Amino acid sequence: MYDYKNIKIRDFNYDLPEEKIAKYPVINRGDSNLLIWRNGVIEKNSFRNIVQYLPDNALTVFNNTRVIHARIYFRKKSGATIEIFCLEPVQPSDHQLAFLEREKTTWKCMTGNLKKWKTDLLEKKLLINGKNITLKARKAEIFENTRIIEFSWDGGCTFAEIIDNAGVLPIPPYLKRDTEPSDEDNYQTVYAKLDGSVAAPTAGLHFTDSILDQLSKKNIQAAEITLHVGAGTFQPVRSNTVEGHTMHTEKVIISKKVIEQLIANHGRIIAVGTTSVRSIESLCWLGLHDQLLKEKSHHVSQWEPYQMNSHANVRKSLGNILNYLVKTGRDEINFSTDIIIVPGYDFRLTRGMITNFHLPGSTLLLLVSAFLGNDWKKVYDFALAEGFRFLSYGDSNLYLKEFKP
Repeated sequence: MYDYKNIKIRDFNYDLPEEKIAKYPVINRGDSNLLIWRNGVIEKNSFRNIVQYLPDNALTVFNNTRVIHARIYFRKKSGATIEIFCLEPVQPSDHQLAFLEREKTTWKCMTGNLKKWKTDLLEKKLLINGKNITLKARKAEIFENTRIIEFSWDGGCTFAEIIDNAGVLPIPPYLKRDTEPSDEDNYQTVYAKLDGSVAAPTAGLHFTDSILDQLSKKNIQAAEITLHVGAGTFQPVRSNTVEGHTMHTEKVIISKKVIEQLIANHGRIIAVGTTSVRSIESLCWLGLHDQLLKEKSHHVSQWEPYQMNSHANVRKSLGNILNYLVKTGRDEINFSTDIIIVPGYDFRLTRGMITNFHLPGSTLLLLVSAFLGNDWKKVYDFALAEGFRFLSYGDSNLYLKEFKP
């Protein structure tokens, strides 16, 4: 059996000069560079021409999550600033329900300058729709190195309105700059719908409405899933081997209609972004394990795929989930995943991938190398030599394997 857990992180490092990191996106999303890898052959083009590389009758899977104003600053009378970074809702635990709350909600948060927060309550004055509103934050218990924070407010606004007015859109820490007004549009995909992420699914930032129209004209289907990207996506791997790294948990929503599309197009699926890859691959493993579907809270653990029969029938797995949804009268499956995809992983649904360039030694680079094999080094060497721009606001990659019949 492949020794997944002892994969050495140092083997997935590369030299990334600071000047190669894109601090801002190109003016027109579609004008970013595109690196194409097809079964070992690499070429360069513009993202606006990506459709010509996508096979007819393919199914593209997009993550329609929307980045929220997750970073809220409270200023104390002493002048000290306390930063609260909202990670995910606790009560209610569903993102959409939490955003609809009109009086109180609790969230798992990271806090900055915590030593200066000595009193129970922080307050922030807001003006929303002509109303003066006071947002209050109270410390609750500590949970896995994060804080549970209870937010309360008056005025009848939803928490969606509160966080939109009180918070700041978080951009990646490696950009080493403050959020600017242009990021409000630039750091959202044009198809973003459901609030919940603290980081953008950046592979989708290159798409324009025009390019999406071209997909439709070429008979390339589009399916939308939702994975709310957590701050853990930026968590560095500090261990020497993969085994020592604990993956972050992210919540996924996939509709019955999309599952039917995945079944019908098995062997022809192109995932837009590593978040879409993680979502559909996790879905497959969820359906292979009867016990996971029987549990009240569906979850795919970090090493689940490596403990199962990798040759199990994919259509049967997705069929099991459809049957579960029919029996329970639901239109979508909600689950969480900490899946880690590393070299040697057997991709069950993903035959193509659109993604950006990733940080050295990151779990995202491990995922890419699982798909490309040792060619990941050739891809990244080519990109560095050809002047590609790296990371969230950088250029794009299209990786394609032969489609299965």
